[in-house]
Amino acid sequence: MITVVGSLNMDLVTRVDRFPKKGETLQGTAFATVFGGKGANQAVAASRLGSQVELVGRIGEDEFGHSYHSYLKKQGVFVSHVKPVTHLSTGTASITVSEDDNSIVIVKGANEEVTPSAVKQATKVIQACNVLMVQLEIPIEAVESAMEIAKKADAIIILNPAPFQPIPSHWWQLVDYVTPNEHEAEELRESPEFKSSYEEKLIVTEGSKGASFMNQGQRQLIPAPFVKVEDTTGAGDTFNGALATGLDRGLDVKEAIQRAVVAASFSVTAFGAQGGMPTESELEVFLEAVQK
Repeated sequence: MITVVGSLNMDLVTRVDRFPKKGETLQGTAFATVFGGKGANQAVAASRLGSQVELVGRIGEDEFGHSYHSYLKKQGVFVSHVKPVTHLSTGTASITVSEDDNSIVIVKGANEEVTPSAVKQATKVIQACNVLMVQLEIPIEAVESAMEIAKKADAIIILNPAPFQPIPSHWWQLVDYVTPNEHEAEELRESPEFKSSYEEKLIVTEGSKGASFMNQGQRQLIPAPFVKVEDTTGAGDTFNGALATGLDRGLDVKEAIQRAVVAASFSVTAFGAQGGMPTESELEVFLEAVQK
């Protein structure tokens, strides 16, 4: 079983031909409301790939929150610990997409209520998991609380350090794997808390190149298959969800990374953070195709 402690956001996505200048009003070309948030994204990715997934998070007592709760249940994610709060709205991410890039404004909203107390209420599902996934879109104290519970239960702990902030030095003793992208990895390595021995815990996602990890003292790149890119939003979350699923099933880390790279590549062929996340059967078909 996998437990995810993290954020839920409603992504409000606007497409424009170019980014607006300060004070400028532009005509957009398309708009969509898309389920997002790194915690929920990773939970959905793992669930679609066949894992039993418990999500711990908070939503607002609003239309976004109600629709998200129903959606997660349809995706097979267990949501007994996704609880509404009345004084804050569901988290949102306002995303402007143009010129093969995007700009994002996040309002944390109810995600701020994923506190150590909220995590403590979910102690049983954290203790029961084989793999815990956490990110940094919720209060850092709650992330630490979840990892401490999971560590005592001998779970595998995956920390996705995004959006980036410095990792407390004692966290390195709690985590099994840290999954930054290339830019986050460089920031981690430049921090005074980082030691060369921590390289063994880094699994670095490198976009269209794939992902790298330490193998017998050398950093090895697992290449990504070539695909036609529609939307890269959520690729990293798909990678993390697939990595957790592989480890949950007892794959060694190299095998788990290989499957995660292919899953992430599949995900960028469709629109939305969760729109392209493959099911288990879709991933198997795609794996066969790229291995020929």
